[in-house]
Amino acid sequence: MATNTVSTTWKENMQFESDNPSDISLAMDAGEESGGDGKGYRPKALMLSSLAGCSGLDVVSLLKKMHAEVAEFRIDITAELTEDHPKYYNKVKVDYHFSDTELQPKKIQKAVNLSEQSIVELWKCFVNLLKWKLRSSYTNYKIQLIHL
Repeated sequence: MATNTVSTTWKENMQFESDNPSDISLAMDAGEESGGDGKGYRPKALMLSSLAGCSGLDVVSLLKKMHAEVAEFRIDITAELTEDHPKYYNKVKVDYHFSDTELQPKKIQKAVNLSEQSIVELWKCFVNLLKWKLRSSYTNYKIQLIHL
């Protein structure tokens, strides 16, 4: 079984630096409204980036195998945080956007559907690990096909 180790170090005020198994580090910070300086990624938003990254890697890999590669691909995730502490995402919407001169909508839909299973499993991991509650749908997505 593979093991990943991440080390996160407090720098100053509300700023942290975190490394990753690829030896690339990133800065995290709270926004000014939360006592930080806004000089880094927000930790909760990074969770959404992880969801998009995992799904994107799945979709690109599947599209290559299906010989249905696209020129452009973007995933937008919109998430709503609760007002009360501890804050958590209670609504998450995932939108997939593809463009190419020769889109193959059926193959794209199949790749997104297969990847959706990965998103659900990763999100369940966060929910179980942090004891969060999901109060709404978290796998809604739309596929926007743009012909160039």
